[in-house]
Amino acid sequence: MAPHPVSATRPLRPRHRRTGPTVPHPAHRENGTVTDLAAFTALLAPEGQTLLAALRDYDPARELAVASRLRRDHPAELVSAALGQARLRQRAAAKFGAEDAYRMYFTPNGVEQSTRAAVGSYRAARLKELGVGSVADLCSGIGGDALALARAGISVLAVDRDPLTAEVARANAAALGLADLIEVRCADVTEIDTAPYDAVFVDPARRGGRGRIFDPEAYSPPLSWAVGAARKAPRAALKIAPGIPHETVPAEAEAEWISDGGDVKEAVLWFGTEPGARRATLLPSGASLTGRGLPDPAVRPVGRYLYEPDGAVIRAHLVAELAEELSGGLVDETIAYVTADALVPTPYASAYEITDVLPFNLKKLKALLREREVGNLTVKKRGSAVEPEEVRRKVRPKGPNAATVLLTRVAGAPTMLIGHPVRAEQS
Repeated sequence: MAPHPVSATRPLRPRHRRTGPTVPHPAHRENGTVTDLAAFTALLAPEGQTLLAALRDYDPARELAVASRLRRDHPAELVSAALGQARLRQRAAAKFGAEDAYRMYFTPNGVEQSTRAAVGSYRAARLKELGVGSVADLCSGIGGDALALARAGISVLAVDRDPLTAEVARANAAALGLADLIEVRCADVTEIDTAPYDAVFVDPARRGGRGRIFDPEAYSPPLSWAVGAARKAPRAALKIAPGIPHETVPAEAEAEWISDGGDVKEAVLWFGTEPGARRATLLPSGASLTGRGLPDPAVRPVGRYLYEPDGAVIRAHLVAELAEELSGGLVDETIAYVTADALVPTPYASAYEITDVLPFNLKKLKALLREREVGNLTVKKRGSAVEPEEVRRKVRPKGPNAATVLLTRVAGAPTMLIGHPVRAEQS
């Protein structure tokens, strides 16, 4: 069988010190965690809350002027902490929505690693549908998943070993009115007894000092430990990187790849559901494609339509299932482009009507685009070493018309497919 097709500043010192919450000066810190925790606690006090409210809509480009003004009336360290939190809230709005983000609290790692709210809500709803009433959320971070679970009516034990992170999670539960459903515990997740809970959710840290971690056994805790914890629970969900090799997925787990707005966000290993199943779920629609163990699609000539599968479909190795639904085939055995003669409604792919199939040649492309007066040019690629910006620079599109060029391989040969997008979503 052929390989599965794939794509794819330092703050200023104040002139005058005003009274306010006691926050240790950085020069006096014994370790970063203690001092940061003290600074965060100060933000929860009335003066800190006043500062955060004043900074809700501040412009980061004017931070120096804003900081100088605020330090006339507030301690410098408290102003610095509030400015840092305001920046994090602005970043977090994309994940949590402005309404929640500007009430919540964050750490830099928390913003970077927390689950997007739409994905957390989907996962929580699925656990609720499975009859789960309580969850041990291990490696809970700032509590993003715990909040989603609680909003679904599930009681949560949220566990994180970092004191500051645990305190932020506790503050988030209170800020969103969910403290009655969320117990936050600062502890080592390996020491938690999960027997009293209906399900376990584990979100191992996948970033280290050098950036993203790709080896599942280098997660913290390792994937093998998380799988062991999942096997002890009636049901479990393990959040993992979407690039996890399929061969590392335990046989008794269901693997689900989730995209949101066309971007693949995560994979989840489910225990206690459908052993061996493979699923691609697309948000916000909630459309879900399940694997049926089909062989790789046959390669066929380019038809009238080209379909670009959603990344979750590709990651889940479900291009064959999509091709069957479209009555289509591949343009190349190693490229995840499906071609067909008819336009079939599907939520799992973007569709293009193809007008030209040409061997790769930028001079011919430039001439054709000039002849058709194409100035609005979209260039996409899959299986091509040529960068879209290079193409745009060399062909210099000009004119009132629009076109899409897809650089790929067709039956092994570098090819240019020219066309335009068409709507193929299911109603």
